[in-house]
Amino acid sequence: MRRNRLGRSGIVVSDICMGTMTFGSQADEAQAFAIMDRAFEAGIDFFDTAEMYPVPPDAKWIGATEEIVGRWMKARGNREGVILATKVAGPSHGWISPPLRSGKTGLDRHQITTAVEASLKRLQTDYIDLYQTHWPDPDYPKEETLRALDDLVIAGKVRILGCSNETSWGLMKSLAASEREGLARFDTIQNNHSLNNRRFEDDLAEVCRREQVSSIPYSPLAGGVLSGKYQDGARPEGARFTNYLSAGKRQQVMAQRFVNAKSLASTERFAAIAAEAGMSLVTLATAWSKQHDFVASTIVGVTTVDQLDPILAAADVTLDGDTLAAINAVSKDIMYPMG
Repeated sequence: MRRNRLGRSGIVVSDICMGTMTFGSQADEAQAFAIMDRAFEAGIDFFDTAEMYPVPPDAKWIGATEEIVGRWMKARGNREGVILATKVAGPSHGWISPPLRSGKTGLDRHQITTAVEASLKRLQTDYIDLYQTHWPDPDYPKEETLRALDDLVIAGKVRILGCSNETSWGLMKSLAASEREGLARFDTIQNNHSLNNRRFEDDLAEVCRREQVSSIPYSPLAGGVLSGKYQDGARPEGARFTNYLSAGKRQQVMAQRFVNAKSLASTERFAAIAAEAGMSLVTLATAWSKQHDFVASTIVGVTTVDQLDPILAAADVTLDGDTLAAINAVSKDIMYPMG
């Protein structure tokens, strides 16, 4: 397992990160423990969670994922061996409705302090390695959010900071505020980035390179679409977008962003490239995600242990020039499958 530094920090992590957003809903505690055990044994030491996991957010199980991760670390006695990341829920701008703190999830001092204390308790730890804002709060002063986060770093409750679902403008404004005010900076950004969603490369990639911010992309399999399980109209029982497509309008809209004619067409062509390269599409997509100079670690998510096998197979894979050229040709022919 290769290892990379997060931003300018002293933290070095495995280049595959174990995401946990299915733990407590799609994966029960026994499954989650088995998944984390397999990942840790394979050399993954970076684990990512959030206060509002599992997804889709639901008041009946909010915080359950952090509790499961906390119990696992305590049972295994491995807290010092884990690089632990979690998030404070910010405004989600209509994508989701966080069912915590009565939906008042701004990024002011009160909300951040309340959130981190609850996460520390659920995770059964006295520090978090990487603390991230889950969604930006563009109308609230960046300085005020960063001061609250900086105090957590000074207090030793948080080691480094990151953001998620942020824009180029938002990231640069935050970095400028940190430099101007002498506050801890964002060392990471966690955004959606996959073969089916390459928007990050339009401008955020340049910000990461020039400002020494590490990308830790989530959804490298495009929400599972790049496993091929939704091809030819298939709707696997229990799959996330199968559930979303039969849920409320907001979840249906999100599902259609991932599962649509363009995304399925590109997935078919990527599957052919993977076959030509002698690997599964899951392995190809994971390896491609890791093979960017601005990426420190790729966040993966599964609901069963066996789903880890093709992901872990990507640990030592470096895609050759011909394979990368074939991938780029698909992206040029089918631009922005996810919008």
